[in-house]
Amino acid sequence: MPASLFDTRVPAVLLRIDRNPFHHGTLGAVRSLGRAGIDVHVVADTAESPVSRSRFVRQIHPPPPPGASAHDISVALHRVAAHIPRPAVLIPMDDASALAVGRLREELAPSYLLPALPATLSERVADKAALAGVCADLDVPHPETHVPDSPRQAAADAGRLGLPVVAKWSRPWLLPPGSGLRSTVVVRSAREARELFLRSAEAGSRLLLQGFLPPGPHRDWFFHGYADRAGGMRGGGPGLKLRSWPRGAGLTAVGRWTPNPQVQALSERLTAALGYRGILDLDFRRCGTTGRYHLLDFNPRPGAQFRLFADAAGLDVVRALHLDLTHRPLPPGVPVPGREFVVENYAPLTALRPSPAGRELAWHAADDPSPGRALWPLWGRHVSRRLRNRLAGPPDRTDAPRPTQPIHPAHPAHPTHSSHEPTHPTHPTEPNEPTDVAGPTDDEKASSC
Repeated sequence: MPASLFDTRVPAVLLRIDRNPFHHGTLGAVRSLGRAGIDVHVVADTAESPVSRSRFVRQIHPPPPPGASAHDISVALHRVAAHIPRPAVLIPMDDASALAVGRLREELAPSYLLPALPATLSERVADKAALAGVCADLDVPHPETHVPDSPRQAAADAGRLGLPVVAKWSRPWLLPPGSGLRSTVVVRSAREARELFLRSAEAGSRLLLQGFLPPGPHRDWFFHGYADRAGGMRGGGPGLKLRSWPRGAGLTAVGRWTPNPQVQALSERLTAALGYRGILDLDFRRCGTTGRYHLLDFNPRPGAQFRLFADAAGLDVVRALHLDLTHRPLPPGVPVPGREFVVENYAPLTALRPSPAGRELAWHAADDPSPGRALWPLWGRHVSRRLRNRLAGPPDRTDAPRPTQPIHPAHPAHPTHSSHEPTHPTHPTEPNEPTDVAGPTDDEKASSC
């Protein structure tokens, strides 16, 4: 895409609050905008991240700390804006950032260009308990969901759903680091459900129990897009998750742009009904019994693999956002079905195989080689730390700090019910699944789908 299409006088500011050093989506946004001639400022902790090595980074700014108040985030962003001569396009790269920016939109508007998104909508779709209610209201397929209010109720709900069940924390971005809590786990007994509920205060949000949809070939899908000022969907499409890490439940390690009219139509109907504006990343799983696509997650920000959907004109969701907010025309793009995206530290062998329709790697790029070279020594140290921590055993939770955030979500959940869910899957995970020794941290899984 020619740089002349962009208003290169308008910089971009990428905001990420979580401390994940291997968030490849941030690097993707840096490269996509930087290649278009746009100055890219990064507000994130990149001290041990390959992102800091990219030649397309104009400047790195210190982020607000994890758990920062809205005031602290506002101060940090206004500090950055003071060093930029004109309003910049602001792009949140993780859930915590997206929710904060949504709440602060009016306050940030003089300094930043942002989509016209209602202040509470990002929170409504990102909170997994509230999302169940959204799906029920809009008749969007969603796994049967219960939000227990006691340990006894958690055990009873697990039994009613049919074991195994999926347990999720409604606001995974609030999980305290070092707690050992995961954003999503498979629970195989009523006792496990009860014990997990007892950690609700530590987790900082409500526990959800959902009917389990078994993974399988051609069942995990995602949809990325940018809803422009008029509500049109641009710069994305449906993708098939070929490999994930951890297997069957984690971030996309290998994805392929694959036409899917059902996923496309469902995504467009959902966002139109909500009046959503901006970048979105949706996750679906197809039920092997009914063939219906169930919405699992709605992320109000770019997904880490968004560069999969760079079309024949070079348009992706972050470029679409910048063009639209600077009132530039968006070129008509031609999809590139079959194109692949590979995160090479999770799928190194796949990265070496040929891809007839083209492939983009998360870290390695010929025009920006330094992040790829920096990845492997940093990744090696990361894996070594994970191994040492695992061998040391689970953390002692006797003095675990209590969160200051309210446990209940801003919007009450309305559980959905479906008589078509498989209630007794026989294989919760794929056979011969590797252990999650070098897998993503909780922050990675919460922000890198």
